[in-house]
Amino acid sequence: MHPDRFTFASECVTMGHPDKVADQISDAILDAILREDRRGRVACETLVTEGMVFVSGEISTTCWVDMRQIIREVVTKIGYDYDHSFHPESIAVFNAIHEQSGDIAQGVISDKVEDITAGDQGMMFGYATDETENYMPAPISYARNIVNRMHELRQNGTLEWMRPDGKSQITVEYRDSKPYRIREVLISTQHAADIERDEIKRELRKHIIDVALPQDLLKGFTDDNFLVNPTGKFVHGGPAADTGLTGRKIIVDTYGGMGRHGGGCFSGKDPSKVDRSGAYAARYIAKNIVAAGLARRCEVQLSYAIGLSEPRAVFLSTFGTGEVDESRLTKAVRDIFPLKVGRILTYFDLLRPIYLTTAKHGHFGIEHYPWEQLDKVVQLKSFFE
Repeated sequence: MHPDRFTFASECVTMGHPDKVADQISDAILDAILREDRRGRVACETLVTEGMVFVSGEISTTCWVDMRQIIREVVTKIGYDYDHSFHPESIAVFNAIHEQSGDIAQGVISDKVEDITAGDQGMMFGYATDETENYMPAPISYARNIVNRMHELRQNGTLEWMRPDGKSQITVEYRDSKPYRIREVLISTQHAADIERDEIKRELRKHIIDVALPQDLLKGFTDDNFLVNPTGKFVHGGPAADTGLTGRKIIVDTYGGMGRHGGGCFSGKDPSKVDRSGAYAARYIAKNIVAAGLARRCEVQLSYAIGLSEPRAVFLSTFGTGEVDESRLTKAVRDIFPLKVGRILTYFDLLRPIYLTTAKHGHFGIEHYPWEQLDKVVQLKSFFE
């Protein structure tokens, strides 16, 4: 258990961050294939750097997609059409995709979706807490609010000097294991060359800090608690300044470090890869448990073996906040929730093109995602009556 008083920091990155550019390209290719071939098998890895996009991995599908066009559309929508060093019309695209190994495919592919088995071994974690309305840890939730607001202000022209690359980091002070105040906010944002840092800070305070963060947590918050571009300027950014890779922001994509991580990334992987679908199922379980009032915090681990459908282990912890015995709660999870790989795919209807949005805006805490629904709350409560 955590002490009653502590501070915890989480970071988030904008969709123009090089690693997120790579994630979006991988997931855009996945979506394009699922749009035409729901049985496509995709493990697409992307590297972006100055003037170049390199895609590799294993894809088996009956359809053809124009990867160069997909990549250029992603880069344009992110906003790099101003940057001659990484311009959508001039970037070189290198394609090193090959088919999925037959040794893997023979144990995974099935004519019936419900019979699909795990595409690899591994363990996945899901986490939920009652400290925010979306059952996410406060630091990552508020850090994501900031980068989403940055994107909005750049897209609508409010902050014309803002460029696509950027990061946020928030330190939250907890008392009695609950968020008490936001101790510090750090924003690094790429910007036009003709604007000074003091003006950037004033604009960010006005349009982001005072809008995107809960005001009741800004107790005693001053400009000394607000760091902006600590090195002084951030003009040269994006893939032209820093190489990006798919899957390098796995903590940003999950719980900001507050919950554990199994190590596998999500983007570019079709949902037969349990790194993705298993993590979504684990979050679904944890969130419903907390929403049912059975615990204030819950972490769920699922583990799978390649070619097998059933989880090899189900583990959960409520960190001393549970209202019921954890062994009985584990039994309820096994009885109530979809745990077989194929069942997870059908229950959440995962074989469809929904993944580019997750690479842009985050994988958890967004209400319309199917794994965020709270449809097991009543059943969980009934189990313990």
